[in-house]
Formats: sequence, structure tokens, C-alpha cells
Amino acid sequence: MLMISPKMASGMQEKQYTPSLLSFFIYNPTFGPREGEEEKKILFYHPSDVEKNEKIRNVGLCEAIVQFTRTFCPTKPAKSLHTQKNRQFFFEPEENFWMVMVVRNPMVEKPNKDGKPPTVEYQEEEMLDTVYGAVVRQCYSMYKLFNGTFSRAMQAGGVELLMQKLEKFFYRYLQTLHLQSCDLLDVFGGISFFPLDKMTYLKIQSFVNRVEESLSLIKYTAFLYNDQLIWSGLEQDDMRILYKYLTTSLFPRHSEPELAGRDSPMRPEVAGNLLHYGRFLTGPANLKDPEAKFRFPKIFVSAEDGYEELHLIVYKAMSAAACFMISASVELTREFCEQLDSLVGPQLTLLASDICEQFTINRRISGPEKEPQFKFIYFNHMNLAEKSTIHMRKTASVCLTSVHPDLMKILGDINCDFARVDEDEEIIVKAMTDYWVVGKKSDQRELYVILNQKNANLIEVNEEVKRLCATQFNNIFFLD
Repeated sequence: MLMISPKMASGMQEKQYTPSLLSFFIYNPTFGPREGEEEKKILFYHPSDVEKNEKIRNVGLCEAIVQFTRTFCPTKPAKSLHTQKNRQFFFEPEENFWMVMVVRNPMVEKPNKDGKPPTVEYQEEEMLDTVYGAVVRQCYSMYKLFNGTFSRAMQAGGVELLMQKLEKFFYRYLQTLHLQSCDLLDVFGGISFFPLDKMTYLKIQSFVNRVEESLSLIKYTAFLYNDQLIWSGLEQDDMRILYKYLTTSLFPRHSEPELAGRDSPMRPEVAGNLLHYGRFLTGPANLKDPEAKFRFPKIFVSAEDGYEELHLIVYKAMSAAACFMISASVELTREFCEQLDSLVGPQLTLLASDICEQFTINRRISGPEKEPQFKFIYFNHMNLAEKSTIHMRKTASVCLTSVHPDLMKILGDINCDFARVDEDEEIIVKAMTDYWVVGKKSDQRELYVILNQKNANLIEVNEEVKRLCATQFNNIFFLD
């Protein structure tokens, strides 16, 4: 991605290039141990049009780096390699299977006088290992969600099947990686929870119980509103990656104009066949179509004896979405989908209307939103809860932040410092732009605050953060 910044002096423009993906490959060093068999190690390589010898050379270099660093610490081999022009990230998700991502460093191209070629400056310190290391781990987690582990494919059909699965998945997935948008939220991989009053939450709990009782095939359910999670029956780590898929891929593809709340004309108070706005986001686009296909994406989630394969049914009404997971061994029929539609559609429509109404009332009580003096990111490692007032929008292709990238880099640096020690601590930074950046780590919770108070001193900044904790996080204990 290219950004142009105008130069004041001579009208010349310098060009800024953001980080971009150079290559991504997966290899297993045990598959081609003899000389002349090196190509057998490569299971996937992007871009695919790279000449064979260059692929072998790049994989061989990574193999050598990993082996060399193992001599210093056998249990912790290299995670990244920094060079002037690019950075390589290594990840071993399963024994002997290595994923490598090579990212070009951001750079600035400065024009020269007298027709000389422009000077290129690589900004290698602008990239954070923690952020892009998390992106590589996400790549594996997303593959595993839809395909199971690498070793599962090996057992089912050997190297050939694994290579087919990797090609099919990563060819599309790598196109959705927008590395210039990656930041601290990728490190956390958290879940945004929707704030609800007790009565509405109980209604949702009751809805989930009723549906699971009526349709006994359903093993797990998740309930979301406005792309935020309210209820999940899955393990945390499975829900974390499923949530990322739903909010950055599936929902944006099916975005629709939001409908009104309870006073919407679609809610006639009549018993029996209640009109509803329910529809399937996965599976059949139209139940009335005689040619409709009843195929749903399959996902793999944790089970007591490893992993279980499930159909993923995502059903949406207005801003509410329910995800139903059913064992993949069951064949889903038209009759089942019609039964689910007639049972869930009306109830989910009413629930979406109730939640919307409750949310509007709560907003009215809390009063009009003023532009606050601070912006923050909060993350809880125990329940993966994440909240950000810095990010206006975050999807796979777009990350709109309301603060300068330099401040996001400071947040990432503070997070790296927190990761090095187990103790609770607080870090306060005065940025060159007169912003104050505060990081608090307390009892597996992390809070990052950006304050726009030019003339404040350290004591005033500390008091402001205490006030923020008291208003926004009054039920959460932060150590002083």
C-alpha cells in the first residue's frame, strides 16, 4: 500500500510504503531429508510462480536459521529474523510442520535532485514481532477451524491431500490479510461482548435452551448481536477463532441495512404464523427454491478425545445472529432447515427487537455521548473480553483507528514490556505529539489509555486514568 506525503520545500513528494506480504510457505524438513529431494519438504508456497530453486533456497535458509538457534535454546527456536528490507516470522504449530511469513518492512522513498534515482529508507523498527507473530498463529488457527490439524489430513490421505487442502485454503485466505491494518487487537485476538441487562440476558438463555431442546441435533449454540458476543456454548479458544471468522469475513459479506426496534411494522401482535426476518447466512440462500442446496461449512472444535467435526449453521434476523453447530455425521435435510427456520425465525426476530429497544433505553439513560478526552483499549486474558474506543471499525480489509499510527506503535511497545514480566505494573509515556499514553496491567487484565492533554503533568494524568477506571470499569478491580 502506497501513501504520499507532500514535501513543503520544493513540491517534491516522498512516497511511504506500508508493510506488505512478500511470501508465505509451509514446509516439513522430514519429508525430503536426502540431497535432491528438497522440493518434497515444501507443502505450500505463495506466490506460486516463484522459480523452484528459489523456493528450495528460501526454505533451506529458514531451516538452517531454526536449527542454528536451537543450539542456544533447544525448546525455543527462532520466532523471527530481522533484516534491513524484510522480516521473517517462524511458527511450528505441529511437530516438524513450519509456517513462515515474510513481510517487507515499511519504507520511505525520497526523491533526489538532478534526476538521480530516489533514496529508499527502510523503517525496520516500525514493525512489532508480537503483532505479526500473532497473524501467523491466526493463519493456522483459521486453517484448523475449517480443516482440522495438518496431521489429520496426513492420516486421511497423506502428503497429497494435505497439499491440496493447504492450496485450497491459503490461496483465498492470504488475499484477506491486510498487514498494514494489523495492530494490538491482533495480539489479543479477543472477543467483544455486548452489554446486556439481566432480564434480556435471561430471555436469550431461555431461547437457546428452548431451541436446543426442540432440535436435539444441535450440540453447541452461540448468540451474537451487532457483531458482539452474548452467549456461547463452545470452548473459549474455539469461540475466539470462530468469532474472528464471523466478524471479519462472514458478517461483512452479508451486511444489510439495520432495521428498527420494537415499533417496526413487521411485528404484528398475532398468535400463530408470525412474520419474521430470519435467514440463513450459511447453507440455503432461499428455502423456497426447489434447487436449494443444504450444504453447510464444516468446522473442527475441541473435544475430550481431540477434535470433533460439526456443521456450522449461521442464522440471522435483523442485528441478531445465532450459530448452531451439529455433528458432521448427521445429514442435514430440507425438512430440518424448514423446521429450524419456522422455530428460530420468529423468536430471533422478537429477541433482536427486544435487545434493540433495551439498548436504546440504556443509551438514553446514560445521556448524550460527549467526545471524551481519552481513548482506550481493554483486554481481559481470563475471558478474552476486549473493548476498544480507538477502533472505529475493524474487519479483515479495513481497520479504521482514530489515533495516529505512532501512538498505536507505543501501545504495542508497552504490551511487549508487559509480556516480559509476570508482575502487575503501570507504564506512562509522553509522546512527541504531546499525547500521554498509559498502560496498566493488573490481575490478567490490561488497559491502555491515550490522553490528549497537552499541558498535563504526571500526577494529573494519573488522576485522569483513575477517573476513567472509576467510570468505565467501576466493577473491575485495578491495583493502584
